[in-house]
Amino acid sequence: MVASVTPAAEAVWRVLEQVPDPEIPVLSVVDLGVVRYVEWCGSAGPRVGLTPTYSGCPATAVIRTMVGDALRRAGYADARVEESLSPTWSSDDLSPAARAKLRSFGIAPPAREVACPRCGSLATRLVSEFGSTPCKAHHCCLACLEPFDRFKCL
Repeated sequence: MVASVTPAAEAVWRVLEQVPDPEIPVLSVVDLGVVRYVEWCGSAGPRVGLTPTYSGCPATAVIRTMVGDALRRAGYADARVEESLSPTWSSDDLSPAARAKLRSFGIAPPAREVACPRCGSLATRLVSEFGSTPCKAHHCCLACLEPFDRFKCL
């Protein structure tokens, strides 16, 4: 959340914290870091900027719809959801809470070294650059022998 926001904008952030990522529902769109800004525009209501995780991400349109729907359900009928392409999204934008949630969900968060989210071992190997979604790669732990996805460093 951006520091020094108005109480009205803080209320919008709280709504957005409840919107799950459609591909990794343990994360909210705020955890994911795709919500770039919330601005309160007086009587015009809130304006929310979203940044896609990468060009061509199949979840981008779904996220935009889910955010708009959540805002309308929360009483923000005039909310505007906009694309914010700069700065580009990076896996560095994942919050610390998001990294912990990924790990507890069985997905290795992006990092230089790939640690098994189940046993913590660094003895892992890449099985495929392509995991269950385009933003993940498939790995296997050589210690506990469990397969897992790793969120790619982008």
